Amino acid sequence: MAGMANRRLLRDFHKLCKDAPEGISASPQEDDIFRWTAVVFGPEDTPWEGGAYELDLRFKPDYPATPPSVTFTSEMFHPNISQDGQICLDILRNKWSSSFDVSGLLLSIQSILADPGIHKTPEGAMNPDAERLYLQDRREYDRRVSQLVEKQLELAELAESQSEDESVDTIE
Repeated sequence: MAGMANRRLLRDFHKLCKDAPEGISASPQEDDIFRWTAVVFGPEDTPWEGGAYELDLRFKPDYPATPPSVTFTSEMFHPNISQDGQICLDILRNKWSSSFDVSGLLLSIQSILADPGIHKTPEGAMNPDAERLYLQDRREYDRRVSQLVEKQLELAELAESQSEDESVDTIE
């Protein structure tokens, strides 16, 4: 079974390398085809725009018969994403099909950023506070998400400047 999963994961990776949909990227970790790192960019014209959100994907030896385990490693504030990064998405649970691939999965995750699945009550959400704000005070919800994007951009700039400082130290 693991041989079939290996072949399928290599095919998914080849497809991503050759023709990745806009706004997503993913690749296996260097020494483990069953563990991938992915990035989903915030959809345009949403409060998520400008952000790049990292995910951890873990595949089982029976992939694609079963879905991967997918979690956000970036800080998120979203009705369908718990504080520890778990994602509530039907295709990761009861609607999975072996016809789905990594590209399609990441596009689905990107789309819920812009269009969350809303529950009968906010308490049913992965993040009830986010869903409550999304439903009752969209302006405040958008502000909270925009703050996360800004924080992420500030951290990226800080990391970049530290990297440049280390490069200068190495040259000297």
